[in-house]
Amino acid sequence: MTISKQPPQELAASLLAAALLLPGVQALADEPPQNGTISLRYLDYADRQAGLERIRAHSPSIAVTAPVAGDWSIEGTLTADDVSGASPRYHTAVSGASHMQDERKAGDIAATRYFRRGTVTAGAAYSTEHDYVSRALSLNGTLSSDDNDTTWAFGLAGSRDTINPVNHVVADEHKRTVSVLAGVTRVLTPNDIGQLTLTRTNGDGYFNDPYKLFDNRPRSRRQNTVLLRWNHYVDSTGGTTRLAYRYYSDSYRIRAHTLSGEYVQPLGGGWSVVPELRLYSQSAASFYYDPVYDATVGAPFPPGFSNGADPNRLSSPDQRLSGFGAVTVGLKVVREIGKLWTVDVKVEGYEQRGNWRLFHDGSPGLAPLHARTFQVGLTRRW
Repeated sequence: MTISKQPPQELAASLLAAALLLPGVQALADEPPQNGTISLRYLDYADRQAGLERIRAHSPSIAVTAPVAGDWSIEGTLTADDVSGASPRYHTAVSGASHMQDERKAGDIAATRYFRRGTVTAGAAYSTEHDYVSRALSLNGTLSSDDNDTTWAFGLAGSRDTINPVNHVVADEHKRTVSVLAGVTRVLTPNDIGQLTLTRTNGDGYFNDPYKLFDNRPRSRRQNTVLLRWNHYVDSTGGTTRLAYRYYSDSYRIRAHTLSGEYVQPLGGGWSVVPELRLYSQSAASFYYDPVYDATVGAPFPPGFSNGADPNRLSSPDQRLSGFGAVTVGLKVVREIGKLWTVDVKVEGYEQRGNWRLFHDGSPGLAPLHARTFQVGLTRRW
């Protein structure tokens, strides 16, 4: 029986995602951090489907940021993931799921040089599992206007992944991606900041999930993302609303919309709360199929499957490529202790259903998926 495991993040894309972080409602000054920080964080994740406790993940991490020589800063993160559980019950007709156990170790480091009106950041990242290794490099830059009301950002990143599945379906396969980013952040009013980010990623190589039957995907993938963000400071409450819309499209013919919002409300005494809501909807890949369950064989097959089926036919039963909608609801509580310490706790609930897809029908055979995430963090400034 095959297993299914979420692959590691696309490191090139994640490095570029950090290139543009929407700041608070203030002037967009390019200044090095005044203090260093060290943060310890622990994440506990669990998801389930009807009658099945599925994936459980534990992820401790440590992050350090330090100013160096006045005009430089260095930051780095180390993460260890321990993942166990069962592969997804992707479709309601499939009654069973296999078990898995894996560990992932990942790290990234970046150095930033600050100038009067801009920054240059170089970064590197590495992630390893027993069957998957990913390496990435990035170079990002920003340039601000004379009044610091507008900041332009540009980025370039590349990754190279090596895949060696334990079932030996393939050996020493590779996947390469190159991502480019361009964006602008603008102070709109004394209380408002807006941001537009465009990202293009070209990938070539092995994109199949080797742990799924009949998973045969194109050896290239082109991805485009448009991200809009808006921060608004509310004078009457002293809080800040953070709204975002993300549109995604790719050469698999997936089209996805994400609408998210959170509200940061200080409560006094060093306390603040951050409720959040995220809505997501995507269309299915052109080669995704809801499999037909054969009770005599015990495996999901593509519609019209026969022993003489074309082995080069593009197909995938991967739930992540199906058409579905999802809702995430979360709450974060932050407590500042003195001038040096900050503690935060965050809880999120997630639910995914095929019939929640917006505008069109989702994948009818998709079993609902429920997940919850618990995070706790401790930060020390120095």
